[in-house]
Amino acid sequence: MMSFSMDQKTVATLLELAAKSLLSNEPAAIHALEELPRDLFVPLFIDAFMGGHEKILKAMVRAWPFHCLHIGALSVQESYYEILEAMIDGLQILPDQNSSSWGPKLRILDLRQDPDCGTTCSEISTTFPFCFKSCVYSQHSILKIEEAQHSVKCLGIVNSESEPLSTQKPMELLVDLSFNGTLRTKQFLSFLQSKVEQSFGSLHLCCRDLQIDKMSAHKSVLQFLDLGCIDHLELNQAYLKEVTTLLAQMIHLNSISLSNISFKHCKREDFRTFLIQLGQLSNLQELSLALFCLTDQLHKLLRILPPQLDTLCLSFCGLSNRDITVLSQSSQATYLKLLNLSNNQIFSEVYEPFQTLLEKVSGTLQYLEINNCLITDSTLSAVLPALSHCTHLRVLSFAFNPITMPLLMGLLQHLTCLVDLKHVICPVPVHCYEQWNFPGSLDRQKLAEVQAQLTARLQVLRRDDMTWTTCPE
Repeated sequence: MMSFSMDQKTVATLLELAAKSLLSNEPAAIHALEELPRDLFVPLFIDAFMGGHEKILKAMVRAWPFHCLHIGALSVQESYYEILEAMIDGLQILPDQNSSSWGPKLRILDLRQDPDCGTTCSEISTTFPFCFKSCVYSQHSILKIEEAQHSVKCLGIVNSESEPLSTQKPMELLVDLSFNGTLRTKQFLSFLQSKVEQSFGSLHLCCRDLQIDKMSAHKSVLQFLDLGCIDHLELNQAYLKEVTTLLAQMIHLNSISLSNISFKHCKREDFRTFLIQLGQLSNLQELSLALFCLTDQLHKLLRILPPQLDTLCLSFCGLSNRDITVLSQSSQATYLKLLNLSNNQIFSEVYEPFQTLLEKVSGTLQYLEINNCLITDSTLSAVLPALSHCTHLRVLSFAFNPITMPLLMGLLQHLTCLVDLKHVICPVPVHCYEQWNFPGSLDRQKLAEVQAQLTARLQVLRRDDMTWTTCPE
């Protein structure tokens, strides 16, 4: 068994060496692709991608001997768009005029970064779906088209008009997009749009993750996307009516992040319409709202959200103690794994609502952020027992709160019993400032002493696996 394992390792090493040798001569490498053994394609692709060999990548996509090709865990810092464009350019979206038969093996090109995805899927069968990442929602996806064709064949329906299209097999291009307004991004989006138009419907552009900065600047670009494919939306700066219109088309969303959304009042019709549309998203698991005024209105939002929601971020939402009480009584509270209530003055009056909330989420909560919430020593001491019962907690962040050094050391002592807790981001103690949280008044030497004391205490408590980091500014 051991010798077989070593043989496999030797073969892999030889393939990598062969790939590196080919890359030293680009013209020869491109010419050799027609005769290249299948086993050499993946190591050659990885080296070509990491080295930014655009011409070879384009040729490899055209000659790829597998059904799918994924970037997976590969990443490059330079010439990113150029590499993606070269690979997309290699797609045979139209029949080769010099060939009597046409039908490239590659059907799915996945340009999304995914650390858990290999370069190609194992070909367990020749029937669809032959890729675990293929689109399952759009009517223009390979899966839906081939299901329809299979049904037609089973029913024995023959349509002579569809025969010429039978040789032009559908293809999919999976890509995450960010509409950030830069010139290079605009060029890439224009390039994508032209490729989709040139394919005459044979190329399905599937975007799962969409980021939009300033909705008003990108309305026209959205028209060439199939919005039903998107499952993650991040939107900054838009009117609430524009958001509602998008949500009506993005019916499969499981993650939404909205910030700087303009609307006049929670009691107006546009807010009610937004809630109705948001309530239609049955797959929703993650919701993040920032700079989104919800003062005394959180109950309306929670009422329409699915109970299985596991991520809730409500930063800069003007939350009140009433809102925290409502959250602690909601069906979502017992499912939450990530909760961010930062930048809300929820501790300015009483702490009991938050204490009750901690008790409700203690069985599931893994990430808690309560930065800049005016938490004081007395407040933190009062909620500490409830916090200590959050046994699944992995990350705790409570920076930018007026906490003293004795309380910080006491908190460290109590929280070391949480074995899953590995990262704590804590505030700089008030004694390190001439005037607390005033820009320019931080004493860096005192801060260094605080960090050293925290580290030393963790070593005494035998929690070298836990890090406590102060966040000064």
